[in-house]
Amino acid sequence: MPDTRPKPSVLFVCVHNAGRSQMAAAFLAHHAQGQVEVRSAGSAPADAVNPAVVKAMTEVGIDLSAQTPKALTTEAVQASDVVITMGCGDACPVFPGKTYLDWQLDDPAGQGIEAVRPIRDEIERRICGLLTDLLAARP
Repeated sequence: MPDTRPKPSVLFVCVHNAGRSQMAAAFLAHHAQGQVEVRSAGSAPADAVNPAVVKAMTEVGIDLSAQTPKALTTEAVQASDVVITMGCGDACPVFPGKTYLDWQLDDPAGQGIEAVRPIRDEIERRICGLLTDLLAARP
């Protein structure tokens, strides 16, 4: 019998949507295997995803090469159950009834692959915990 429960939805937000939020969204989509709706956005999106981030994710079998940074919209926040910010300050609109988390993570902008790997690994660790919590909380 198909699972008809609503999927939890998560929005990852950072300033440029070129590093941390892209990695987090990719890891959640990968590990959730369709059980969670995933979005990412930036308060001031960059022109492209950070090449060191693309390379670091390729090392763990996730291809971000076709991803592009997206602008944060009120609609994206409203459509999400959980909003996880990563250094975007007060740029994210706040709506009642949403769960907001702020993950303090180093910014991979301007960093080489050696600096990006530990950020990537910490994001994946947090995503695995988040996914466990999301699926356990489903009605």
